[in-house]
Amino acid sequence: MFESQIYQLAYQALFLILLLSGPPILISMTFGLFVAIFQAATQIQEQTLSFTVKLVAVIMVLVIMGGFLANQITQFATRILLNFWKWV
Repeated sequence: MFESQIYQLAYQALFLILLLSGPPILISMTFGLFVAIFQAATQIQEQTLSFTVKLVAVIMVLVIMGGFLANQITQFATRILLNFWKWV
């Protein structure tokens, strides 16, 4: 019984990592693709342009979704701590 709970918590932790890292990574990939297409069309080969646009986009996503992401982490940590106190 104890091992199955550990496996379940590990699965939930990995799923939470995917949930939390998904939006910034997807936004970064999308904006990176748009900037790459723009650079190819205009023949502007400035490397900092792509980095700057992606950085600003990821920061905006984290600002907008920060409350949701923090809430998910807090709920998961609470579940783990409550389960820990049940086991002890």
